[in-house]
Amino acid sequence: MSPEYAMDGSFSVKSDVFSFGVLVLEIISGRRNRGIFHPVRKLNLLGYAWNLWKEGKGLELVDSSLGYPIPMVEVLKCTQIGLLCAQDQPEDRPDMASVVLMLGGDRAALPHPKKPEFVAARERAEGSSTSSRGLTRAFNDVTISDIDGR
Repeated sequence: MSPEYAMDGSFSVKSDVFSFGVLVLEIISGRRNRGIFHPVRKLNLLGYAWNLWKEGKGLELVDSSLGYPIPMVEVLKCTQIGLLCAQDQPEDRPDMASVVLMLGGDRAALPHPKKPEFVAARERAEGSSTSSRGLTRAFNDVTISDIDGR
């Protein structure tokens, strides 16, 4: 679910692009974008994928059930495209025509995705987790449950 839909209820073509990016990362990792993937930082799949990509460890995201050998260049390109599609701001996401061109093109020509805001916010909070009075700040996680009628 795109951030603008979750926060404001606004939906656009760029919301679909966000969902596509999440789907790409889910396919590569074999995991859903729910749960915690980093025991210390409590990151979801997007944050976990961003950190691995930023550290040059993007192949650690790959689900082992995809088999080996894996086309490393293609996997890294798809990871980068997934992160570009899942940018926080709709205007930072490519349109789907651009995504198709990116998938068929060279990885070197791809723009670099921006750091997800929730990752940046957690880093800021971790850096200032204690105030001058020694108080500790905590994050509240939200769980959304879908209820299906009978």
